[in-house]
Amino acid sequence: MRLNKLFIASLAVLALVAAACGDDEDDAAEAPATTTAAPAVEEEPMAEEEPMAEEEPMAEEEPMAEEEPMAEEEMAMEMSFDVDAALDADLDNCAAPPTGDPFIIGFAADLSEVGGFADIPISEAGGYYVSLINCAGGVGGHPVAFVIEDVQGNPEVAQRATADLLDAGAHVILGPPFADVGDAVLQTVNASRAVIFVASTEPVLPDPSIYSFMTTFSDTQQAEAAAEFAIDNGITRAITFSSEGPYFGYNPETFAARFEELGGELVLDVSYVPFEDFDFASHANEVAGVADGTEILYTAMIAPQLDALRGAIEERGIDSITYFGADAFGVSGITVIDNNEGVYWTDHGFGADGNRYQRLNDGLAAMGMPSDAPGFAALAGDAITVAIQGFIDAGSTDPLAIAEAISQLTGVEAVTDTIAYAGTDGTPDTPVYILQIVNGETALAARM
Repeated sequence: MRLNKLFIASLAVLALVAAACGDDEDDAAEAPATTTAAPAVEEEPMAEEEPMAEEEPMAEEEPMAEEEPMAEEEMAMEMSFDVDAALDADLDNCAAPPTGDPFIIGFAADLSEVGGFADIPISEAGGYYVSLINCAGGVGGHPVAFVIEDVQGNPEVAQRATADLLDAGAHVILGPPFADVGDAVLQTVNASRAVIFVASTEPVLPDPSIYSFMTTFSDTQQAEAAAEFAIDNGITRAITFSSEGPYFGYNPETFAARFEELGGELVLDVSYVPFEDFDFASHANEVAGVADGTEILYTAMIAPQLDALRGAIEERGIDSITYFGADAFGVSGITVIDNNEGVYWTDHGFGADGNRYQRLNDGLAAMGMPSDAPGFAALAGDAITVAIQGFIDAGSTDPLAIAEAISQLTGVEAVTDTIAYAGTDGTPDTPVYILQIVNGETALAARM
């Protein structure tokens, strides 16, 4: 049901974009006439009038040379994007619709079983957030258009979908969560504009030289934050569960490397199959053979697998291990599995005290679209905010100018936290949140 509504909304946006493209062509056609009219104006003033202009040099020194910078500063202040104003917009009582040409954000979304866990909630939250922005008056009088194309978890489809977004006039493109499909998006865009990967944490994707950015921390950052948190809390022994390859292998490997660098000891690494292994009897026997109960067990597996693994380990009399996961926990049901008390995981933000993260997710719930992945919903707001701030700072709809502006962003007040790209490798300077289940509720354990 949600996806049907989403695609209908996308078709409506495409119609808006088509109309806008027509306006752009009309404007382009009129531009030469304006240019050729200028010389005639210069011939009109008589040569004798020019000395009079020279007699009043003050009038020529005053012409706006000093006033223009001030005007630009005022414009920048007027054009600073107000996330709070957007989140506070009342969809039943909107401001006058913005009438400028649309600023178009394309989303090469993976709505398949592969990436849908991330990109479905991002698509829903992104559409809702854009509707709030337009309700609040848009961006400097420009509406924001959000155009979605499904890449279906397939690199070849991703190339075609991205080409469609380029044809639709997307000024910035949001990318899918995994590197194989993400690379296909980057190849098609060919550094012609910014690509912002909303949910991906894969450190191979960001590269500011081709205007490739991530919205959130990398796997390196979240795994190292987990190791540092463990050491800071006096845990010196670790067990990892890993699977070869990116994410499920990279996170535990990076955690172990940082943990040992800080003086901890990796006592065991156990191999498992992501999404498939649920009978952990033999794995639990391995753990029981080395564990003394003081260890941290770190993994990037999904929450239902952790539920099964923890149960098997506790059946063997080991019930004091600290369980810690990557951000996959937050989107795979860590809050609803049976055996989750005390579990830690790294996530992208935390909703509390009416902050932006909470207000965005509360708004979605009020619209009948409660998110199964509130962290990813908030990241949708972050990515769109970054794109808009790049548009504002560029002062132009030129995609390359916007991309360059994004690469220099500092102190962007987004939904989850403050974001900066200047001086980075395309991975934003933004914190890692460590969450924990305490008495059945999600609590903030640390912000690192």
